[in-house]
Amino acid sequence: MVLLLQNPLLGLVGMLFWLCVLPWAKGGKVLVVPMDGSHWLSMLKVVRELHARGHQAVVLAPEVNLHIKEEDFFTLQTFPTSYSQEEFDNDFQRHNQMLFKTQHFLKTLLETLANLKRGSELYYETCSEMLHNTALIRHLNESSFDVVLTDPVFPCGGLLAKYLSIPAVFFLRAVPCDLDFEATKCPNPSSYIPKLMTMNSDHMTFLQRVKNMLYPLGLKSICHMSYDPYASLASELFQRDVSLMDILSHGSVWLFRGDFVLDYPRPIMPNMVFIGGINCANRKPLSQVVLLPFSCWCYS
Repeated sequence: MVLLLQNPLLGLVGMLFWLCVLPWAKGGKVLVVPMDGSHWLSMLKVVRELHARGHQAVVLAPEVNLHIKEEDFFTLQTFPTSYSQEEFDNDFQRHNQMLFKTQHFLKTLLETLANLKRGSELYYETCSEMLHNTALIRHLNESSFDVVLTDPVFPCGGLLAKYLSIPAVFFLRAVPCDLDFEATKCPNPSSYIPKLMTMNSDHMTFLQRVKNMLYPLGLKSICHMSYDPYASLASELFQRDVSLMDILSHGSVWLFRGDFVLDYPRPIMPNMVFIGGINCANRKPLSQVVLLPFSCWCYS
């Protein structure tokens, strides 16, 4: 150190050496493939923060959408769809009106399933049109993105990341039917991890454990209806058999908008990160704390 102080030239050479050796920090290019609705409103805060930290974000969305509008902290890349904004709005309004109807439970259930089927078909149609848009895919390939940030509830983002051979980061609250457990090879013991909508806690009797194992079986048909088409689409693109697990397992990091303060503890894998509270931009003390049951989980 004394030698460097006595010889400024030697010190300057040493500084230049370290500047050449040390890696330069620079922002990356992030391709954001969001799920519309409240999911996007949650992800929007992350995109804003990425921009603040020097990253370049490009949000990929259909021209017809609900909330995804242009902002000054990201570039919006849209693609055309075969359905109009009026058709999209009518479907959305029909779903909202059904939520406030007073009618027989069975009729409500059938209408809910019909709306889910229509919504699933709409999202799949959007995904198929995007992936078959050769000009768009060529442009995305040439853009050299570093990572895809997406919500796996809409598997199209994960499929696109796999198709472009780009790492995927999944940003989510949860995925139905325990698909997150399967995709990450995460232990999922039914003895103490309550399933969605069972009203069970992490301390269950024998009968509650039986219910915890059997209850999700009824949801499997809904998941098959919603997600199986993406496996067929992936198989068509890759010209080989590709399963939904192949698509979801492409996720390098899973960012869960949850926290064990409110959610029951569960096993996690090294690439699972819990970021509960990320949506609480303006934090204020609570005058009263109410712990909601496990069944009140939402995917927003």
